[in-house]
Amino acid sequence: MAKSAQLYRMATDEHICPFGLKSKDLLERQGFEVDDHLLTSRAQTDAFKQQHDVETTPQTFIDDKRIGGYDELRSFFNKPPVGQQGTTYTPVIAIFAVTLLLSLAFSLSGAGLSVYTLELFVALTMAVLAIQKLQDLTSFSNSFIPYAYVYPFLEVFVGIGMIAALPAYMVAPVSLFIGSIGAVSVIKAVYIDKRALKCACVGGDSNVPLGFISLTENLFMIAAGIWMLVK
Repeated sequence: MAKSAQLYRMATDEHICPFGLKSKDLLERQGFEVDDHLLTSRAQTDAFKQQHDVETTPQTFIDDKRIGGYDELRSFFNKPPVGQQGTTYTPVIAIFAVTLLLSLAFSLSGAGLSVYTLELFVALTMAVLAIQKLQDLTSFSNSFIPYAYVYPFLEVFVGIGMIAALPAYMVAPVSLFIGSIGAVSVIKAVYIDKRALKCACVGGDSNVPLGFISLTENLFMIAAGIWMLVK
């Protein structure tokens, strides 16, 4: 006999629950025939939740036993949890990889690889990291230094200034300032005080651990500032 499951999920004119769709897809991939019950109004959804004493939908039932929502369904099939679990360097690796490829692409489409390729890499990385912080300044300020509301704007100014070849006296001091303060803060927090903190380099709401990656970002800024002055 084919395996079957009962799925109750919200699907109104205004909203189709994405986790309901994910639950249906997972069940079908596991070889189940899904009896798909659509809750087409808020009243239906509330009545279902009250009847089964649950707080959320979707809800899956297999052999008349309630399995639960999407996370519980994944657990039932021995699937790993969805989303980031614990600390991860993935956001930083993604940013560094893409900005490196962009700098190579810009260089190869122009004069070819040169020292300017490295400058582009640093500038683009700083600009993208600043964007990450600017998405939610409040979260960033909660996990960073007192001038956090200004920091991302200074960082993006340095990145754009490097790409636009603005005069070094305008850009280099800013890069040296934010890089030096950031480096000192990381060294004190991680290597002296031995504190286990999350890095705010990709914004305040991340699971990137504070440490070498954060220090690298700040050392990039210091090196960029020195390079601009020397050049």
